[in-house]
Amino acid sequence: MKITVTKDCFRLKQPFTIARGSRTFADVITVEIEDQGVVGRGECVPYQRYGETLTSVTEVIRCLPLPLNRDMLQEILEPGAARNAVDCALWDLEAKKNGKAAWQMAEVQQLKPLISTYTISLNSPDEMYKEARDNKDRPLLKVKLGGDKDIARIEAIRKAAPKTKIVVDANESCNEDDFPVLLDKLVELGISMVEQPFPAHQDQFLESFTSPIPICADESCHDRQSLDDCSGKYSMINIKLDKTGGLTEALHLLREGQERGFDIMVGCMVGSSLAIAPAMLVAQYASIVDLDGPLLLADDRPHALSVEGSVIFPPVASLWG
Repeated sequence: MKITVTKDCFRLKQPFTIARGSRTFADVITVEIEDQGVVGRGECVPYQRYGETLTSVTEVIRCLPLPLNRDMLQEILEPGAARNAVDCALWDLEAKKNGKAAWQMAEVQQLKPLISTYTISLNSPDEMYKEARDNKDRPLLKVKLGGDKDIARIEAIRKAAPKTKIVVDANESCNEDDFPVLLDKLVELGISMVEQPFPAHQDQFLESFTSPIPICADESCHDRQSLDDCSGKYSMINIKLDKTGGLTEALHLLREGQERGFDIMVGCMVGSSLAIAPAMLVAQYASIVDLDGPLLLADDRPHALSVEGSVIFPPVASLWG
């Protein structure tokens, strides 16, 4: 068995901005695992929010002992980007060696096309209005918020897209004093959900707060161990493979989250179709699918996911799985 790690860069159609910063390229790590002449691939996006860099994640992967399987990997590495890329590559490898699709191995009932959000990144209310107007015919928009001027932003976007279902992502930018006012405005404008309003581990305010719309945990939910702390605060969890550390834990989190009464959102970092393909398996069971990475790229991988408007189609075997 041999592991190859490379760093790849994909150009975005336009700058992508959230409360923590902006980017014009998606920098990712690609992992290839070769065994007996068969190659499996996976991708991850290191996230500075969790102390990950391209260099640190690459080094972790290169130091893994070989041979390796998915069960061993869960014991060796903590949840995060490094484990995600390797885990997904092992799923792809196993599928190709067995001649069986990954979704069948995962006992997913059916792999069908999904409607994804399209993200309106953080900007001035006027600029966000323009982008929302250009995408007003999409069925689902996700709007990035950032604290200051958020009410003006969401008012502008609702005006630009009066009939579209809208969810918002605060990326930990809210404070306890202003949040009830913001929430009242979201309800007034028919916004369907708010994601991660407060910083992870500083969200105790939600324990005694009753929200008229769902509040989704993103940075507060990584793997199954997060669920205890999320209970009583959030009604929805956002499952991202770069947080769970791969498809293996994501499927476990999905099942346990459902059993404990959480609604499910499946999200992604800004990466290529190779990162989105395994997340499609989990997203079959999600109320909100936020897998718009390929929609944001100017360039993607060969054999990329097919996309029609906001509909993403399942991957072909030459991409993954």
